[in-house]
Amino acid sequence: MGNQRLLLYFTLFFIIYMIWAQWQIEYGPKSEPVAVTSPEMVVNTNDLGQIPQADTVTTEGKNTLPEGKELVKTSEHIKVLTDVLDVEIDTKGGDVTRAVLLDYSVTADKPEEKLVLLTDENINYQVAQSGLVSANKGSAPSHNSIYRSEKNTYRLAEGQDTLEVPLYWENENGVKVKKVLRFNRNNYVIDVDYFITAGDQTWSGSDYMQVVRSEPVEVNKNKFIHTYTGGVIYNDEIKYEKYDLDDIAEKDLSRQLKAGWLAMIDHYFLVSWIPESGKDNLYFSRYNKNKDHYTLGARTSATSIEAGKTAEINSRLVIGPKLQYQLEDIEPGLELTVDYGMLTIFAKPLFWLLNAFHEIFNNWGWAIIFLTITVKALFYKLSEMSYRSMAKMRKVAPRIQKMKEQFGDDRQAMSKAMMDMYKREKINPMGGCFPILVQMPVFISLYWVLLQSVEMRHAPFALWITNLTDKDPFFVLPVLMGISMFIQQKLNPAPVDPIQQKVFQIMPFAFTIMFAFFPSGLVLYWVVNNILSITQQYIITRRIENS
Repeated sequence: MGNQRLLLYFTLFFIIYMIWAQWQIEYGPKSEPVAVTSPEMVVNTNDLGQIPQADTVTTEGKNTLPEGKELVKTSEHIKVLTDVLDVEIDTKGGDVTRAVLLDYSVTADKPEEKLVLLTDENINYQVAQSGLVSANKGSAPSHNSIYRSEKNTYRLAEGQDTLEVPLYWENENGVKVKKVLRFNRNNYVIDVDYFITAGDQTWSGSDYMQVVRSEPVEVNKNKFIHTYTGGVIYNDEIKYEKYDLDDIAEKDLSRQLKAGWLAMIDHYFLVSWIPESGKDNLYFSRYNKNKDHYTLGARTSATSIEAGKTAEINSRLVIGPKLQYQLEDIEPGLELTVDYGMLTIFAKPLFWLLNAFHEIFNNWGWAIIFLTITVKALFYKLSEMSYRSMAKMRKVAPRIQKMKEQFGDDRQAMSKAMMDMYKREKINPMGGCFPILVQMPVFISLYWVLLQSVEMRHAPFALWITNLTDKDPFFVLPVLMGISMFIQQKLNPAPVDPIQQKVFQIMPFAFTIMFAFFPSGLVLYWVVNNILSITQQYIITRRIENS
């Protein structure tokens, strides 16, 4: 009876946790976007020009190209094709205005329709902009300035590991800027390098980088699964802080931090700018109400270049999926964009184990099954304690029913008789509680691992399950889960309270309906876990009843 209540409490806890998690995404406490300074690190915003916000195109100065190369005279899009990215770069600012992920499709049933992560179209507008800013007007090309290009098409050839796209800009005072976007094979990182040659006087300025996006319009979104979409910033001091689109619209961010990075993220993908390491950066945000555009960016501390000298400024742009182990190698903390929340300490080892099984079976469905078996084995002894307690309670259930009939409404006498019986039979009515409570964080962590991992996006399993991140098209797994839950209830001691009996009769049907809309990978985990639990509980119950 006590364990039946515990099962109900566990169910309610899980539902409350999911509601709380979604509330945190939508309405949870936000970091206050305020300016922070320290004596060791100050980015002086007054000494440098403001980042241009208008869409006006500036064409001041001339462009320098190698001799014999024909100049492109107007703003245009440069097409760049690598093995993983199909990109368009606008010569206005040298911005990445379109990026297609060639290894990822929009839906599993149409693999030919590749996912567009960046676009300058009105729907789901999102672009990656960068530029230079200086106190001397006209001496630095912003994201509104026109660059010149040697050609308008670049392709990563077979056997070629690196592809460079050079852009050129020069003003009448002799300041020359060469902006190079470097692509690498099997890599979602774009190196953005500025080679700045000062003119007839000292040049002082800095680079900035920003992601500009509109409110997302999500297609085929599972209404039962809610994940974070918005901005994040990170450095060693503040660690990982979110600034969602509502934060950006409400108040401009102005925060000075050492090094770090920024990103706009959604469920499975990110666009991240990583400034040059070791620099002091001013992180900022803006909201354009007229266009409904949200901007999250960073500007580095000033660089001074003597007249006639050349200096280099570097940054990196990441456009792609949130592949956890690749993100760890790119920049510390970037893997945190795969957000497991407060259960990261459990979720990371679970993902490592899941990935290890995938390397063996090359199938995420089998990886989920064997991960479930492994987790169940690790908690075998704890589960055994719980099931033994349930079996003993089941064995004395008829005697408890007789006590209820004997004592009627005398609850005090009923409770005393039950406690005396528990002592004689050496039964701890709460013996099943602790083992289940210990396992709850692991179960919830595994839920987030299966939900957050882009590695499983659109991954097939077997037979009718062609997409583990979508619901079961024929609802077979949810029905199996409901049946397994019903069987588990039959193995547990029946509640004495008639109201509890009715609640538990409804639960399998309610969970079947709820899980019908969950990703099939999650339901697969619950079905396998329930089958293993039923097997273990059945064996233990038979032993106790026959003893």
